[in-house]
Parts: sequence; structure tokens; C-alpha cells
Amino acid sequence: MLRQPKVGAAQTSPTLPTPAQGVRFTTPIVETPGIVVLASWIWRLVRFLVALPFRFPVMVSGLSVSVAAWWWLGWPGLTGLWGASSVVSLVWWRAWPDSHRRWVILRVLAWWRHVTVYRRHWQPVLVISGLAESYQERRYLPRIRRVTCDTWADRVRVSLVAGTAPADFEHRVSELAHGFAAPSCRVTVNGPRDITLEFPRHDTLAEPLDAFPMPHHVDLDALPVGRREDGSPWVLKLHGTHVLVVGVTGSGKGSVIWSAVRAMLPAVANGTAQVWAIDPKRMELSYGQDLFAHYADDGESAVALLERAVADMQDRAERYAGKLRSHVPTTNDPFVVVVLDEVAFLTAYHPDRDVRRRAENAIATLTSQGRSVGFAVLAALQDPRKEVMNLRNLFPDKVALRLDEASQVDMVLGEGARERGAEAHLIDPTLPGVAYVRLEGSPAPVRVRAAYVSDEDITAMARNYGRDSFAGEEVTG
Repeated sequence: MLRQPKVGAAQTSPTLPTPAQGVRFTTPIVETPGIVVLASWIWRLVRFLVALPFRFPVMVSGLSVSVAAWWWLGWPGLTGLWGASSVVSLVWWRAWPDSHRRWVILRVLAWWRHVTVYRRHWQPVLVISGLAESYQERRYLPRIRRVTCDTWADRVRVSLVAGTAPADFEHRVSELAHGFAAPSCRVTVNGPRDITLEFPRHDTLAEPLDAFPMPHHVDLDALPVGRREDGSPWVLKLHGTHVLVVGVTGSGKGSVIWSAVRAMLPAVANGTAQVWAIDPKRMELSYGQDLFAHYADDGESAVALLERAVADMQDRAERYAGKLRSHVPTTNDPFVVVVLDEVAFLTAYHPDRDVRRRAENAIATLTSQGRSVGFAVLAALQDPRKEVMNLRNLFPDKVALRLDEASQVDMVLGEGARERGAEAHLIDPTLPGVAYVRLEGSPAPVRVRAAYVSDEDITAMARNYGRDSFAGEEVTG
């Protein structure tokens, strides 16, 4: 009969060593003598004081001069020094505001942000976001090398811990942005173990942009269509490439298309460029169809227009064979932009299978062969899935406006775009025209906003540059 254990007795099972278990060595603990700890603190203090003038030369120089003035001239001398400095700074600010902002205001702001924001919150933010590394019961943090500011963003240059990669930070851009109370965060790789974190201080693209003035000179490699997040113009290249614009309804695809057409109009007027438009919705491009050399708004006519573009492209390529390697726009061989609004209607939604097949073949031919002979495709799309549009990889330049899902960001801009800060699925619906752009050969997405071209602007464009205006000039002349 089995013997029952006593009530309240603790039962323990014997632990037997595992034969395959290796011998585990532990690091011995040795108490550090107090004199060594004191010497270490003194050494750190001396090193900090020696490096201080090199790290903060303006602050150290100002304090040194102030102390010297107080020592030799007393309080009146110190008051006069600061009064004269204030007058000089005021005159500098009023006479040369740009240089004053660059050399004084932004440097003071960088020092203040470094001390009160990044250095103060660096350890808790990195530990909680999982960017602190541990080795032999010691924690290692990436080191802040420098903080610089411009008019719209802070840039924190960081030295990585050995054994880590920039991708670790790219996977945590959302946590870093929220941790430092910034609208977003982007990672730039400078070199081995050297990255820069870019934190905008405010959204510079929150205000809508009016249509840009008509340019006098047209550069088809740099058409001004909007503004970048850093305040510089957003220029769109069309000559020698193809552009795919993707976004949900109301995201601002029309702003991108009409801004590009508006920037091309002087070249259209002198005959060195043409726009061929396809508008299945009959709502977006039909408003200014007088601006287009050819226009189609149903399946059959759209496919016929695409096949005509393919025939003209192949004829031009045959004439260029063995003579030219790149296209120069002329009145005889103008640069042709085929604008496709809602391209999914032709590639996926049209009920006629033959129309879908012909349209897909024509688009594939144009995008794969048209760059070098002066044919470009500017296509707009709502759903970027492959079953809807399987020709995404034939468009070197891509624009991602507001999207429905996070997975669609990488579908449009390429693998890893969302990890590099392209959060197109989080764009505010009240900001139409805001997008992320990824250009050919550049892995870093750029946040931009397209200018809004109103109905009145399109009416004025059609009146001044449409076919009827040219015909009227010929009759009166």
C-alpha cells in the first residue's frame, strides 16, 4: 500500500544532471576598489571638460567672454557686453535674416533639442522600442553623435552598436516617431555604423497648394508639379521614364495628372510635346480634352488609341535604328505622353476579354520599349493588386497617394518602402495630393504634395492652349 505524504509537506523531485549538458562557467564577481571608482569619475570629468569647447564652441566662448568681462570690468562691463551683443544680433537679424537663422537660431535650436528632447528621452525610447542591445548582462545603446536643425526637421546622427544594422531602426520608425513626438521618422544610411534619423517638427505639407504659374521654359526631365516635405519643389520626370500613380478615391490622383499636364503646356503649344488621354470615367480628363492630341473614353476607342501609339512608337524606333540612341523632342518627332486614368478598367474590369488582352499587350509594349524613342505612360490606378494590374514593375517611377492597407505600400513603392518611412496608408484623408514618391535608382521614399489644379484653371488652360485657340490664331493670322 502506498504511503500518503503528510499534509502541508513540500515535495521536491531530485534534480539529476543531464549527461549531455556541458559545464557552465560564470564570471567571477570582484569588488572594485573605491580609489579606482573615484579615479574613473575624475577621468570622465576631465575628458568632458576638455571636449566641451569642441562640442559647444559658441556656448563656451560666450560664457568665457562673459566671465572675463565680469572679472575685469564688473557688472557694468558685463551689462554693456550683453547689451552690445543684443544690438548686434538684432541688426544682423533685420539685415541678413537668412544667415542669422542659419548661424544663430537653428544652432541654438539644435542644442536645445539635443539636450531637452533627444538626450533626455534617448535611453527610455530605445529600450522600450527594442533598439537597446544586451551582452553579458550589460546594456549597450547607440550613441548620438550630433543633432542639426533646419527650418522643418531635426536630424540626429547616430553611431550604431557593433553587430546591429540600419534595418533595425527602419523597422522601428513608427515607435521612434511617437517616442520623440514627431509626425514621422526616416532613416538615412551614411556609412558603416553611421545613420541619420530625420524627425520633422511639423507637417510642412498641411496647407494645400494652388496651381503653379505657367512656366516659360519646359524641362521634360523636371516638371514642377508640387512641393517636397523639405520645402523644395517636387519635379516630376516624364521624358525617358514611365510613372504610375496609385491612390484611393479622393486621394488626389487628378492633382498629379493635371499638374504634369499644366507644366507641359508650353511644349504642347510649340509642337514638341503631345498628350494622348484615356478617361474611362469621362469625368476627370474630359474637362480639358481640347488640350489633348487624341482622346478616348470607352474600351474600344481606348485600345485603338493605345495600339496607334504602339504603331507610331515602333515606326519611330525603326527610323532611329542605327542612327540615334536617345530621343530629342522636335516638331517632327514630339515627345508623347499617354495619360491613362483608371487603367484598371482596361486591364481588369472591362467585360470584353479581348479588349483587356489587347490593352494589356499595348501598355506592356509602350512601357517596355517607349522610353528611348520619346513615348511615356502616365497611368493612374486605385487598386495595386497584381490581379488588377500586373505591369507595375514596368513603371520605374511610382507615386503612392493615400492607400487602404499597409501591405499596398510595398506593392506600389517596392519591398521595404514602408520600413523606410513611406506610410501612405496613414495619410490623412483631409490632405488630398499628399503622397510618397520613389524614383528609379533611389530606395528612399520622399514625401510630397501635388498642387491642386481647379476647374477654373483647367478652363483657362483649354482656352489658352487648346486646339480651338490654335485654330483661331491661324485664321486671324
